[in-house]
Amino acid sequence: MNTPANIPLIETILNDVNEISKDVFVLSFLRNDEFRSGQMLAIALKPDDQPRLYSIASENKDKNYRILFNIQHQGYLTPRLSKVKVGDSLFISKPFGSFYGTEDEDFWIAAGTGIAPFISMLESGLAENKTLIHGGREENSFYYASVFAEKLKEKYIRCSSLIKDEVFYNGRITAYLKQTQDISLERNYYICGGSEFVVDVRDILIHRGVPYHQIIAEIYF
Repeated sequence: MNTPANIPLIETILNDVNEISKDVFVLSFLRNDEFRSGQMLAIALKPDDQPRLYSIASENKDKNYRILFNIQHQGYLTPRLSKVKVGDSLFISKPFGSFYGTEDEDFWIAAGTGIAPFISMLESGLAENKTLIHGGREENSFYYASVFAEKLKEKYIRCSSLIKDEVFYNGRITAYLKQTQDISLERNYYICGGSEFVVDVRDILIHRGVPYHQIIAEIYF
């Protein structure tokens, strides 16, 4: 998704930096407006930079915003974001987007840092009756797994083609969706991840009979 043109940016102050896994960071900074879980921010290091988009990964009543990202070594912003210090300035937009969390009995499907909006939904009290299907490579790539496991119990399904363990489904999310019997044609499916992943998951769900309008997708930020 392209950053909205001429979006206003407001200065804020970074108050926490945490590397939660190799090259994966959580930043926390003072919020500037209300938001709904699932929305995103445009973020830049300087007011005249071209901002990038990141899903908000914090509770909607918290005094801070939080974002989750991994370093894209060929990218412009994430290598620089990984080096910021507490007290530094960031320039952020007001929250926007319509990938809203709901109180309905939905499926959440995420890969990698695409888990970010679902962290916000969980912490904002929207995890009741949800099923989360979460994909990763290694065990430490299932970010915030402990909080999802505690809240969702058996409705938290972790998929990895590299991990052979009874806690995990041994295969990718796409393989799980092709074979599982737990596909509802009445529930909504919220997907967040890379573009290829989102397209593949959406195609599988449609092939299994899920109506197109019940699939809500967000390319991760």
